[in-house]
Amino acid sequence: MTDFFNQLAHGFELPLQNLILVFSVILLIILLSPILLKKLNIPGIIGLIIAGVAIGPHGFNVIEKNSAIDLFSLIGLLYIMFIAGLELDMNEFKVNKNKSLVFGFFTFIIPLGIGFPVVHYFLGYDFNTSFLTASMFATHTLVAYPIVSKLGVSKNQAVAVAVGGTILTDTAVLIILAVIIGNAHGNLNTAFWLQLIVSLAIFSAIMFFLIPRIAKWFFKKLESEKHSHYIFVLSVVFFAAFLAEVAGVEPIIGAFVAGLALNKLIPHSSALMNRIEFMGNSLFIPFFLISVGMLVDVKVILSGWNAWIIAGALTIVAIIGKWVAAFITQKVFKYSGAQRQLIFGLSSAHAAATLAIILVGYNVIIGTDASGNAIRLLDDNILNGTIILILITCIVASFATENASKEILAQSEEEEVKISENSWAAAEQILVPIEKVSKIQRILEFTTLIKNKKSENPISVLTVVSNNSDAEANIVKAKGKLEDIVKEACASETKVKVLTTIDHNVASGIARVSREIVADLIVLGWPHQAGFFEKILGDRMNSILDQTYKTTFICHFDKALSTTKRIVVVVPPYAEIEKGFALWIEKIVRLSQELSIPILMYSNKTTKKSINKHFVEMKYATKISIVEFDDWEDILVLSREIHKDDLFVLITSRKGAPSYMSIFEHLPTKMEKYFTHNNYMVIYSRHIDELTDEGYHDISSEPITKSIEVVQKIGKGIGGMFKKD
Repeated sequence: MTDFFNQLAHGFELPLQNLILVFSVILLIILLSPILLKKLNIPGIIGLIIAGVAIGPHGFNVIEKNSAIDLFSLIGLLYIMFIAGLELDMNEFKVNKNKSLVFGFFTFIIPLGIGFPVVHYFLGYDFNTSFLTASMFATHTLVAYPIVSKLGVSKNQAVAVAVGGTILTDTAVLIILAVIIGNAHGNLNTAFWLQLIVSLAIFSAIMFFLIPRIAKWFFKKLESEKHSHYIFVLSVVFFAAFLAEVAGVEPIIGAFVAGLALNKLIPHSSALMNRIEFMGNSLFIPFFLISVGMLVDVKVILSGWNAWIIAGALTIVAIIGKWVAAFITQKVFKYSGAQRQLIFGLSSAHAAATLAIILVGYNVIIGTDASGNAIRLLDDNILNGTIILILITCIVASFATENASKEILAQSEEEEVKISENSWAAAEQILVPIEKVSKIQRILEFTTLIKNKKSENPISVLTVVSNNSDAEANIVKAKGKLEDIVKEACASETKVKVLTTIDHNVASGIARVSREIVADLIVLGWPHQAGFFEKILGDRMNSILDQTYKTTFICHFDKALSTTKRIVVVVPPYAEIEKGFALWIEKIVRLSQELSIPILMYSNKTTKKSINKHFVEMKYATKISIVEFDDWEDILVLSREIHKDDLFVLITSRKGAPSYMSIFEHLPTKMEKYFTHNNYMVIYSRHIDELTDEGYHDISSEPITKSIEVVQKIGKGIGGMFKKD
């Protein structure tokens, strides 16, 4: 027993040496730190950094820096940059790329312009040291980005501008780092510049041309291997970081570029995206934040006035430079105060690139003094002052970003309340009837992407069972088959409700349930080929459309949605005056944003004006092009304009609707012939509020449905007589 307690006491000797115990302590900090500080209204990021200070070698020395901590920290750092690139709204970025360029210029040149004179003249350092230290002020790390992502304002234009500025300024600064180091070593010659340019060109070609094609092939060939997708993505991130290092820039640039390269292939609401964010926010990113805190040496502040002056000067210059850049950006683009604060919050934290610059500069020895001691490009005072700067700017950035995000969130909610057309969004109900479980996966993925994230209602997956002697057994069987569907949807944190019902035929069952749950939208799979009796009596799809007046999507997805490059939509005249107009546009736009792809529409001049007006009113940032089209008698001529990676969408309506055109009657059937290599979809827009059936309450459909059931059984019997053994 004594040996046991001695061994236990030895295990808890500081610093902790047992890696299992070290990991346990860090996990405990990751768990408790945000929970405790949340009650004090302090961002969890700050708690993790402060916890790192406390347990680090310069605090209570609970944990010392080792290879395991460094590895997890590096993974977390790369993860932050990767997620920032992955979550970047490419449509928003393309629309605002000029704004990102302007902000990137301001946030680079202003801190550099303020910092160089301060370091060179006030602190008295030479040109190389002053320029390298000043370039550090221009960098910023998206330490506060998890706050933006968590609060759901990552789609705001200010975020796109700030993240876009990160690409430009950090890339520029890290290239400056390579140049300054080359200059310090006297290697700044033609060969240096040639090697840097060629290596960056090769790196860019691999990341933006080769990697997306490999990823697209991988996701297509191994579509059902969901866990393999995550491992593949991680492999791409670390390989990209390695390639960036080989190219002469920091690995964080490689991780960010990997996010941009995979952006279009990983929808933001997909199960894969959820797995990536879950692992990063739960484990790797907190590790990085704790490791940043472990670098802070509190004793440095107490070592003398010189350390105070340098740390204070560096911190003040860093904060002022970023605030001025955000302020000028706000004035130029007429942003709100909250957006300025959000840009400042995202761009004011110094951690990753700052550490890279300072540590690389600190490790560069440019000579020796009279006593034989090494003279470093950056001395101990600059290093320690930078660590203090990192702590303070991370705290300032966290508070600024969280307050700005909450203010923007409140403003956006107020705007949404004012938009009457979207008043249904919070209570949106989507019904997905299925016949064959094997074909539901892509339909459910599509429904998950277009579902309004503000709606708390689950997606209702419906199976209709024929009302016969085997009805109860078939219900149990149907529920069992749907279990895997529910699991897949849960992986993307989408609520799914499984419904089974008994009815004499599928169409009436779908119609009844759609009214019971007050569905806004029905999503159906493409119908199989109609049989002999179905053609005589009317096929099932037409029966569903005749009995429901909801907006209905009929989808044919033979390819993974992530491989789609463009959404092509054909809109008939008068579609804009129907009640389902706003709904189907909102869903097309949401799909475009999730897949980061543009929209191309064909319509006449009047409808084009209505669509443009609606986009302006709803402030959609999606890239859209509208081509005027009036040759409705020969609509299939558009098949020449459709590429194999396009999603072709036909907007049509039921008989009696304003946009109904008889020439569209058999068009869905022809689509199977003309668009064999495409995903395609037909949308039947709602044009009235409810199915009006006054005067028909006493008429029962049971005799008719019974007769149809008998005829169908006879048909099956006759068909069986002609089947070959």
